[in-house]
Amino acid sequence: MKTTLLCFAAAGLCFTACQSGTQQQATAEADSAAIKMINDSSFAARLRTIASDEFEGRKPFTNGETKVINYLKEQFSSLGLKPGNGDSYFQEVPMVEIRSTPESKLVFTGAKGKVSADYLKDFVAATRRVQENVSLENSPVVFAGYGIVAPEYNWNDYAGLDVKGKTVVVMINDPGFSDSTLFKGENMTYYGRWTYKFEEAARQGAAGILIIHDTEPAAYPWSVVRSGWSKSKLQLEEKDNNMSRAIMEGWISLDVAKQLFKLGGQSDALFAAARKKGFKAVDLKVTTGMKITNTIKKSISNNVVAVIRGTKRPQENIIYSAHWDHLGIGEPVKGDSIYNGAVDNATGVAALLEIAAAYQKAAIKPERSIVFVSFTGEEQGLIGSEFYAKNPVYPSASTVADINMDMMGMAGKTKDVVVYGFGQSELEDYAAASAKKQGRVLVPDPVPSSGLYYRSDHFNFAKVGIPSLFTGSGVDSFKHGREWGLQQVADYTKSRYHAPQDNADAITDYSGMVEDARLLFDMGYTMSMESTFPSWKEGSEFKAIRDKK
Repeated sequence: MKTTLLCFAAAGLCFTACQSGTQQQATAEADSAAIKMINDSSFAARLRTIASDEFEGRKPFTNGETKVINYLKEQFSSLGLKPGNGDSYFQEVPMVEIRSTPESKLVFTGAKGKVSADYLKDFVAATRRVQENVSLENSPVVFAGYGIVAPEYNWNDYAGLDVKGKTVVVMINDPGFSDSTLFKGENMTYYGRWTYKFEEAARQGAAGILIIHDTEPAAYPWSVVRSGWSKSKLQLEEKDNNMSRAIMEGWISLDVAKQLFKLGGQSDALFAAARKKGFKAVDLKVTTGMKITNTIKKSISNNVVAVIRGTKRPQENIIYSAHWDHLGIGEPVKGDSIYNGAVDNATGVAALLEIAAAYQKAAIKPERSIVFVSFTGEEQGLIGSEFYAKNPVYPSASTVADINMDMMGMAGKTKDVVVYGFGQSELEDYAAASAKKQGRVLVPDPVPSSGLYYRSDHFNFAKVGIPSLFTGSGVDSFKHGREWGLQQVADYTKSRYHAPQDNADAITDYSGMVEDARLLFDMGYTMSMESTFPSWKEGSEFKAIRDKK
């Protein structure tokens, strides 16, 4: 990386070019004011608005969407940012909403009897096919290990297997979760994500796919699966109406999977066998079927885009991103049915606005353009960012980086800054330099098996070669220590994540969010004054994509 002529002092930006002492002092004071634009009171006010019941859980295609995107437009406009998509603050995203209603029971039939699973309690199922009715009948069931085809790791769970017309049952995560010598060890790869497993099953021609839920390798409890699948789901509108996807996609509980194995004449030892290289898929000698009825709605959702034009190289841009959507109104939990998404992701959206305010206050304006994008449909499978990556408002080749914000500051002010997908790009070097000015250090994800690098919007930028940074909540609390911080994250995941209890009232400490937002402003501002582009690091699966541009 090329060293910039700008650096942060403890109080803010310090311009080190040839200025008089008076000019340096004036600039430092002015840019200190920019940093102070990111503060507890304004952050809290923005977050409480975004996470309020008035916004109805911010689900796309609802009144909640209309309210939140207009709020963001008004906020960006009042801050003096220009529309980011021509003369509009919106980028239209054509989407399909499907409310899939499966039969109440999923039945597996074998020579020795049947195993019956109850909808929501034991299984969830839906279809991505844009049809009013789909039907899977007498489909042979095959256990295909992790359901992974990864040539670079010499791993193929589908080797020699014809799954056309069949239903594959697969495990969540990837082999590295249980064997550190495989794949990337405890750092989950994209092969471990449920989205990949559905995609691969479709490529193989499977008629159905069921993922076995197991809380530890999934990194979330069954309640998260249930809440996400008990309501309508959204997807990008595709020309083939997703007829290339499996007829049925879903999950089953670990207990049901064990019963299924027993029915098929297998034991739990099959799990251990599937974790080893060379595993061969097993025909369970069982069939299943499912009828699914769909309610279909096609409509337009919106990404929100705003920009601060660069003073010298406006054609180059740095993107800050944070998804505005959450889960809307759904199944009541403890008497509350509004899924407000305060941490996930009103925190990121509030930070987006705070950082925009800081840039506008800076005495020396950025030389590169700064683009702020709040995406739709992240909770439905990174839909808004997928559409943007395929239809970029700003060309990918001239996009310097994406700095993504999602689920911030759960442990208050911390000594560390968690980086998901640690070791991916030089953006981490910028982040480390900014963290150092705060007396903090960068650390890898404390739960790398959760695969969070593949679970937020920056991932779609990475897939087209744009270096992308996703920092998370630090855990080493200045006040209470690391174990306490880890417990805060664990408690949130267990009790509030994707639940109506993720409310603004549950947040009492904004200091960590403010520090993180200031750090991300710092590193982005530094890059905005440079002419070089950060690179992917050796070993990153995304490096070759960028190198081709």
